[in-house]
Amino acid sequence: METLFAFTALGVLLILGLGALGTAIGFGLLGGKFLEASARQPELAPMLQTKMFLVAGLLDAVTMIGIGIGMWFTFASPYVAQLQSLIG
Repeated sequence: METLFAFTALGVLLILGLGALGTAIGFGLLGGKFLEASARQPELAPMLQTKMFLVAGLLDAVTMIGIGIGMWFTFASPYVAQLQSLIG
């Protein structure tokens, strides 16, 4: 049972850590490309800014979904009930 909890915690930590890393890289690339495009064509900056914030929200939503899945495995792991039914 302890091994299951340990591997679940490790999996949740990987989900949260890699989600945060991916979001950080995505925001860095997104901001850099926005600044490049705004410097190249300043008249398009308001339109690009709107699209950038839309993509930033979607990028952040992916991380929030990962956090939700991680919390679900932390607090309501389906494997614990299954293991307890096998043990008796």
